Amino acid sequence: MSVNPVPVWAANTRLPGLLHGLTDLSVRADSVLPGWSRGHVLAHLAGVGNALARQVEYALEDRKVDVYDGGRPARDAGIAANAGNPAVDLVEDAVAASAAFDRALAKIGPDDWGRSVVYRDGTLVEVVQAYWREIEIHSTDLRLGYTPATWSPEFSDHLLTFTAPRAPEGVQVVLRADDGGSWTWGTGTPVEVTGARNDLAAWAAGRTPVGSVHGDLPELKPYP
Repeated sequence: MSVNPVPVWAANTRLPGLLHGLTDLSVRADSVLPGWSRGHVLAHLAGVGNALARQVEYALEDRKVDVYDGGRPARDAGIAANAGNPAVDLVEDAVAASAAFDRALAKIGPDDWGRSVVYRDGTLVEVVQAYWREIEIHSTDLRLGYTPATWSPEFSDHLLTFTAPRAPEGVQVVLRADDGGSWTWGTGTPVEVTGARNDLAAWAAGRTPVGSVHGDLPELKPYP
């Protein structure tokens, strides 16, 4: 299994334009995420971009390294410490991290996708998919005009598959897109949720759909 890198490169190419014009005041404004400003999201994008790029670089040398030195506490401390930085620094760091991931991604050859990594005890496939989710979802969290309605069908399909573990115990969640696509999560009492593909993906990821989703919406497990 491999990953099409083109959508990741497209997301990274979009990022500088999305962040253009941010000021010290605007990065202090709230993001979509409770308790996080835009500065928190940008600090996270910088941190996770560098962390996942490092997963790739080490894997290509047949080596493994923790996603974050110091684990989740260090990751959280870094976000808190950098969220209040000047806008120019936050933007520069986020864009530089996206470029670092681009460079790492470009080094992955056809025979490299199965290389092992520490992230999720998986392979380079999971690392690249993870970065794709991070850049796409958090770009919408910034409240800068990029919304789940902009997500490609390919990304929405990936997200609807990735979030299947959110199905509650004893519930079979059947998601039906208006265009005919469908996904089934879990087993048990069936519950049907319908809507546009992008709106279903947004709901599945814990974000507010741009349109509407319909059905007896279950309370989902935490994001996987």
